[in-house]
Amino acid sequence: MEFDSVILAFGLTLFAGLSTGIGSAIAFFAKRTNTKFLSVSLGFSAGVMIYVSFVEIIQKASDSLVTFLGHTEGWMVTVASFFGGILLIGIIDKFIPSIENPHELRDVEEMNTPQDKNQKLMRMGLFTALAIAIHNFPEGLATFTAALNDPSLGIAIAVAIAIHNIPEGIAVSVPVYYATGDKKKAFLLSFLSGIAEPVGALIGYLILMPFMSELVFGILFAAVAGIMVFISLDELLPTAQKYGEHHLSIYGLVGGMAVMAISLLFFL
Repeated sequence: MEFDSVILAFGLTLFAGLSTGIGSAIAFFAKRTNTKFLSVSLGFSAGVMIYVSFVEIIQKASDSLVTFLGHTEGWMVTVASFFGGILLIGIIDKFIPSIENPHELRDVEEMNTPQDKNQKLMRMGLFTALAIAIHNFPEGLATFTAALNDPSLGIAIAVAIAIHNIPEGIAVSVPVYYATGDKKKAFLLSFLSGIAEPVGALIGYLILMPFMSELVFGILFAAVAGIMVFISLDELLPTAQKYGEHHLSIYGLVGGMAVMAISLLFFL
């Protein structure tokens, strides 16, 4: 495995994770929430992740597993790993209280609304940051694994995850700012919550890479596809629809699929 490929994979994962800081910056400097832009962008992100999961990642996973296990067993393990990834991220979601869910909508306008500074709001901000960190851990592993195998695929996934991290940055910074009145603290906490993404990549690299084989790679890649499909259907699309008109999120979804499809054609 080339050192340059590992550095690129970490770099893309770091970029995706720290995009929570973009959301935090928007909360502080924008006067109004551009809900239409967020709706289309989140739909676009979901489109990229769903298309690439089913068209590219599942195929690569099955190729590896079929090579190692044979056609029938290889596909059985592929399907099991795909749903195993969905189960993993679903369990993570289950244990995050809804009030601290990182995908709870926050608007920029809330920054200018007088609120009581109290411990409850600070707790909400801290637990939202923790929830995002937990969510970002498997996302980091997904981005890193994809980039390591195929840099062009890694770039697409990193951009998609970066887009979906922007509202998460807003979700952290708003309650922390309410509680403290300190923009620097709110921005820093929001920014640091994204660190879990490269941490997930680092732990995955240290634990899995010494044992990497066609079997391990295939299972991991199929699970990554499941994680990204769940994130898209359970988080990105519902949030996109809440931010704007229903059709805007669908236009973004189709646009994301089209862009991903065209970009993959260039690498055939």
